[in-house]
Amino acid sequence: MSKKFTPTPHDAVFKQFLSEKETAKDFFDIWLPDEIKALCDLDSLKVESGSFVDSEMKNYQSDILYSVKTEKGQGYLYLLIEHQSTPDKLMAWRLMRYSMAAMQKHLEAGHKELPLVFPILFYCGEKSPHPYSTDWLDCFSGRDIAEKIYTKPFKLVDVTTLDDGEIMQHKRMALLELIQKHIRRRDMAELLNSIVKLLSYNYYTDNQVITMFNYLIQEGNAEQPAKLIKEIARQTEKHEGALMNIAQGIREEGIQQGIQQGMQQGIQQGKVEGEKQASMKIARQMLESGMDRQSVMKFTSLNDTEMSNLFKD
Repeated sequence: MSKKFTPTPHDAVFKQFLSEKETAKDFFDIWLPDEIKALCDLDSLKVESGSFVDSEMKNYQSDILYSVKTEKGQGYLYLLIEHQSTPDKLMAWRLMRYSMAAMQKHLEAGHKELPLVFPILFYCGEKSPHPYSTDWLDCFSGRDIAEKIYTKPFKLVDVTTLDDGEIMQHKRMALLELIQKHIRRRDMAELLNSIVKLLSYNYYTDNQVITMFNYLIQEGNAEQPAKLIKEIARQTEKHEGALMNIAQGIREEGIQQGIQQGMQQGIQQGKVEGEKQASMKIARQMLESGMDRQSVMKFTSLNDTEMSNLFKD
């Protein structure tokens, strides 16, 4: 059961004032940077439900999220008040994390793009002025490298664009990259020589090989997977036992599937034959009662040959 917190006087007065639209408009008109204010239609301000403050911080912080129409679509103004006597050194990180939570809420509402969320810290603690940076990158011990990581596009490893020759130089990653590059595009038999070469380096454990080839069987294109794996096993001394077990498993599974398919086909065939025998019996009775041949064929769906064979037994 989650712990419930009684709102502090700071929280109560903050929420009472800033939940009023006209008061909130004045606040943002005063404190928003001009370039942000120019994007926003403050007349469209609306208080959104919910809080993003951690439960353990509710005695020390309050927050209100406002939605607002902007030139870039719907946006949000996130206002956080800090009223604890000891300021939070990581407050800038909290603002970033809470802003991301607001973005996630926006996506969960069915939107397909991230909204602009502009966070503001409203401070009324005992120590003056507020002693810590409001730049979240200053929360890292190494701001310079953090700035390079989080203000640039993230690293992409796109195996679909890598040359096979380059992949073959990637040591213990090569088998994974090679298979996943081609798993949806090529018959895995075409990669036999490359796979054998990589396995010959003895980079991989049996568990890695078993996992990889089970994946290849489930997701890859291989006309005869058991034959392919047997051939790889034949040329691979270290993993021969593990690979032969996989090939045997494929063979046994194929036999079992064949048995089940045959049984199913037999059941279906028996059902069809049973229905045909019933139709022929009804047709004989209709003819014996004096119904004409064409009418009987129409009602029973029997063809000329089947009608001719009705009284041969």
